[in-house]
Amino acid sequence: MISILAAFQFLTIFPTVVKRMFTAQEMGRAVGWFPFVGVVLGFALFGVNFAARLIFPPMVAAALTLAAWVAFTRFFHLDGFMDSLDGLFGGWTPERRLEIMKDSRMGAFGTIGGILVLLTKFAALSSTSALFPSIMLAATLGRWASPLVIYAFPYAREGGLGIEMKRNVTIREIIIATLITGITAWLVSGWLGFAFMLGAAFVGFLTAAYAMRLLPGLTGDIYGAVTTIVEMLVLVFFTSSFILSHSSFGLP
Repeated sequence: MISILAAFQFLTIFPTVVKRMFTAQEMGRAVGWFPFVGVVLGFALFGVNFAARLIFPPMVAAALTLAAWVAFTRFFHLDGFMDSLDGLFGGWTPERRLEIMKDSRMGAFGTIGGILVLLTKFAALSSTSALFPSIMLAATLGRWASPLVIYAFPYAREGGLGIEMKRNVTIREIIIATLITGITAWLVSGWLGFAFMLGAAFVGFLTAAYAMRLLPGLTGDIYGAVTTIVEMLVLVFFTSSFILSHSSFGLP
C-alpha cells in the first residue's frame, strides 16, 4: 500500500493518506504501480468528459478534459517534456543541455512544443468516437513506458530523486507494471490493446535512445517526455478509421 500511495502522491494531485516524504526504496517500488495510477487517472478523466458532455458541446468537453488532465497530473509530465525540448535542442554540449533542462525558465523550444502537444491532444479528444479506450490506454500506456526506460537506460546525474528511484527499480517493478498494463489493455481493447503496448514500448525506447545520443543518460524530464509523447500518439491513433473499426470497447 505504501508503494501505491507513493505512486499517487508522486504523479498526481489526488489526496493520499500518508503525508510525508517517501524513501528511495519506496519510490523505487512505486514505479511498478505507475500504470495503476494511469488506470485511475483514465477513469477520472473519462468521468470529467462524460459530465462535461451533459452540459457542453463535444469540443468544450474535450477542452475541459484536457485541462483536467494537466491539472490532475500537476503539469508534471508536460513540464518534463517542455524542459526536455529546451535542453535537447537548445544546448550544444551534454553538459549545457543538462544545465538548460535543470533551469526552471521556459525557452522557445519548450513553449512551442508544449503548445503543439496540447493542440494535438485537444484535436484528438474532440475528434474520436472511442473516448473511453483512447483516454484509458493513453493514461495507462504513458505510465508504463516510463518505467521501461527508467529500468533500461542509465541516469544522467549523480544526485537527486531520479537517480535514487533508478537505483531501486528492479525487474519486479517492471513485471508488476506490465501485468497491470496488459490486463488493462486487454479489457479495454482486446488484442488491439497489446498492439498499442508494443507501440508504446517502441516509442518509449526510441525517445530514450534519441536522448542518449545527446546526453550521458536520461533524466526525470526525459521520463516525463516519454509519458507525454506516448499519451499524445495513443490519442492520435484512436482518431484513425482503422483503429475505431477494430476497437472492442468504443464507448462514445
